[in-house]
Amino acid sequence: MTTKKGATSIPFEVIPAIDLLGGEAVRLSQGRYDEATVYDSDPNKVADEFAATGIRRLHVVDLEGAKAGRPIQGAAIKQILEAVGGVPVQLGGGIRTLDGVDEALGWGLDRVILGTAALRDPELVKRSAKKYPGQIVVGIDAREGYVAVEGWLEASETTAVDLAKRFEDAGVAAIVYTDIARDGMLTGPNIEATASLANAIGIPVIVSGGVSSNDDIVRAAEQRECGICGVIAGRAIYTGDVDLALALRQVEEI
Repeated sequence: MTTKKGATSIPFEVIPAIDLLGGEAVRLSQGRYDEATVYDSDPNKVADEFAATGIRRLHVVDLEGAKAGRPIQGAAIKQILEAVGGVPVQLGGGIRTLDGVDEALGWGLDRVILGTAALRDPELVKRSAKKYPGQIVVGIDAREGYVAVEGWLEASETTAVDLAKRFEDAGVAAIVYTDIARDGMLTGPNIEATASLANAIGIPVIVSGGVSSNDDIVRAAEQRECGICGVIAGRAIYTGDVDLALALRQVEEI
């Protein structure tokens, strides 16, 4: 394992996820919209419960926005922001213009995630990161190492590493790397591929997709020296396979 200069000084975050579809908290399996499982009809209650555990960040995805190419769940997102108080919230899904970035950050979000836009319009990422230092995250969702876009509905010929390297000097806060084959499947995240990506770039990387247990979170945290700065967990928290409060304590001990 390669140790990165300064990597261990980056706080490792356990980041619970709320995926919004029709105003409800849902989870998809491998990005398939026709296989959405509703976990709670009140995302505000879920957000409040997460905040009560002492999380440092919340991850929210506007699934309808990801398909439409523009934010759809603005009202629900604003309510979540109120529910969590001062907990930083990052949002992904449908933000593909600078006006969209302006609008979303204007709601009080801490960060916005640019996914499809990162591949289609890399200059947008660079302009946004310059305008909002530390508030732009690049979302890289991949199948077998290749980037997928448009709400995971379209494959590209660009590798995750090649895309990430385009933003080395852009000033983005982090990369969220999702292995689509693992997402929502409770089969364990692809930590090896994420660590490989983190080692190839100078940008902190967040693990996403497939977290199935507290052990998965611990394994991700043990790769901090590679440049992995956090892990996103969704379905496993809702099903009880991950104890969020315990996970927060566990990573503090690493």
